[in-house]
Amino acid sequence: MKKVLPGKARPDIDAAVRGGDWAQAMDGEGAPENATLEHALYWKQIYTEILAMEEKVLARIRQLMTTQSDQGRREVELTNVPVVVAQAERFRQRLGYWETRVAELNGHPHHET
Repeated sequence: MKKVLPGKARPDIDAAVRGGDWAQAMDGEGAPENATLEHALYWKQIYTEILAMEEKVLARIRQLMTTQSDQGRREVELTNVPVVVAQAERFRQRLGYWETRVAELNGHPHHET
């Protein structure tokens, strides 16, 4: 097995950290409170697309897990699933920010139920 040397770039770790940080905006996204309606609608659509994809990825992982050995399934539960769940939650949160901004710009305060 190849060892990872300290100080080497770890895109897997960077992606996991980024995926779990709800405050992490995408490049060029900007702050929702400063957005125009056009900008807010654009980012709402982007996050809707990405969240739908992440939910499909998670559903597919869970489907594939049903055919794995207990040990294989457990490893996927400990490694893959939490990363995808964290990423989906981040996108869900960011989508919520943009939905709120779209509602504000349309003159309808967005309230969570």
